Amino acid sequence: MRRFQFLYAILFVFVLSSCKTSKTVVAPTDTKTTFEKLASIDNIVSLEKRDPVSHFDENYEMWFEQPIDHNDLSKGTFRQRVFLGFENTEKPVIVELRGYGIGSERAGELANHYEANQLTIEHRYFNNSRPEKIDWNTLTLENAAKDQAIIIDAIRDVLYSKNKFVSTGISKGCQTTMTHRKFFPDNVDACVCYVGPLNYKREDPRVYEFLKTVGTKEDRAKIKAFQDLCFENKDALLELMKEAAERQDLSWEFGVEKALEYSILEYSFAFWQWGIPVERIPYGNLTAEQIYKHLIDVVGYGFFEEKSVDALQPYFWAALTEQGIYGYETEPFKKYLSTTEIYKFDWAFPEGITKEYNYKPQQEIKEFLNKKAEKILFIYGEYDAWSATAVELNKKASKREVYKFVKPQGDHRTRIRSFNLDKQKKIYDIIDSWLK
Repeated sequence: MRRFQFLYAILFVFVLSSCKTSKTVVAPTDTKTTFEKLASIDNIVSLEKRDPVSHFDENYEMWFEQPIDHNDLSKGTFRQRVFLGFENTEKPVIVELRGYGIGSERAGELANHYEANQLTIEHRYFNNSRPEKIDWNTLTLENAAKDQAIIIDAIRDVLYSKNKFVSTGISKGCQTTMTHRKFFPDNVDACVCYVGPLNYKREDPRVYEFLKTVGTKEDRAKIKAFQDLCFENKDALLELMKEAAERQDLSWEFGVEKALEYSILEYSFAFWQWGIPVERIPYGNLTAEQIYKHLIDVVGYGFFEEKSVDALQPYFWAALTEQGIYGYETEPFKKYLSTTEIYKFDWAFPEGITKEYNYKPQQEIKEFLNKKAEKILFIYGEYDAWSATAVELNKKASKREVYKFVKPQGDHRTRIRSFNLDKQKKIYDIIDSWLK
C-alpha cells in the first residue's frame, strides 16, 4: 500500500509540473547609446559627439564640472576638458593624463598599439580648463590627482566596468601620471610613463652634472664653443633679437638683453633635450645672422617670452612650488656675465605672488616608488637633458613590476617605438601581462 501511495505522489507532482505555464527568460539588454550613458554622468556639463579620429568608432568632447579646491568646496567650481575616443567596451582603456592642455584628440602610442579606447584628460588650469579667476594656491598636485580620479571613476562606471585601465603621460604628463598613481594607486591597473623628471629641488643640481658628462667630451666642447661664440657676439645678436621682437611682437618681463642671456644659457639643455645632431652646430667664419638663427632654431622663443610664459603659467607655478625645475650655471661664462649666481625662474611666478618650494610631494613620490608602487613602466632617452633627474629605481622594484627602460642616446622624443624590435617586444610583453 505504501508503495502505491508513493507512486501516486510522484504522478501528482509530475502532472502539477506539466500544468505550469513555461516562461522564456530573456537577459535584459542595455539599449542606451554611448552618448546617453555619458550624458547620465552628473558632473558632465557639456557633451559633444565629434567626428571620429584615429581608429576610434566614436569621439566625444566632454566638460566636467570640478571643485576648484577638493578640500574646500566653498571655493566654487571650474570646467575641465576631456576627450573620449570610444572603440568598444571590450578593449582596454588608455588614460592619457596630460601635463598641459590637450593638443590633439588622436590616439597615442598605446591606444594605437592595442586599438584601445582612449580617455584624454586636460590638466587643470591649462587652456580653458580653468576658473575665471585663478587662486594659484589651489593648483596643487593633490587637487589635480583628485580631478583625474573623479573623471576615471565616472567613465568606468557608465561604460567600462570590467575593462583594464592603463594611465600614461609624456614629460610633465609623466609627472602627472606618477602623482596620480601615488595618490590613487587603485584607480588604474597599470601605468606607462615617458621621459618625465622626478626633481628633488626647485633648481635640481643634478642637471648641471648631467650637462658636464652627457655625450662625448668633443661634443660637449662644441656646444660650449657655440655658447661662447654667442656671448662674444652678444651686441650683434641683441640687435637681431630686438628686430625679431618688433617684427613678431615679442616681449620679455626682464627685458631683451636678459632674454638673450637666458637663451644662450638654455642652449645646452635644449640641445640635448631634443637630440640636435652635433653636425648642425655652425662653425667657421659666421655672420651674426647665422649664429642667431641656429640659437633660436634650438632654443626658440617659447620658454621666456611673455605671452608664452602666460600660457605656461600653470607649468611654472607647479615647477616652482612642488615639482621642481632647473637653473643655469653661470660660472663657465663668468667673463661674459656680471654674476656667477644661478640664473633661476623666480620671475615666472604669477604677478604679485610667490611661494616657498615644498619638497614633500616629490619625496613622497620617491618613497612610494621605492616601497609601494606596482605595475609602472618608465621610458627614457639616455641623452635627454630631463633624464638628469629621471626616476631612480631600487633593486626590489622589479618584484613589484616597476621597470625602467632607457634608449641609448635617446632624447625627449623617445617612445616605445624608438627601441629596437627585441626591446619593444620585451616592453609590450610586460604591458600585455597587465592587460590580461
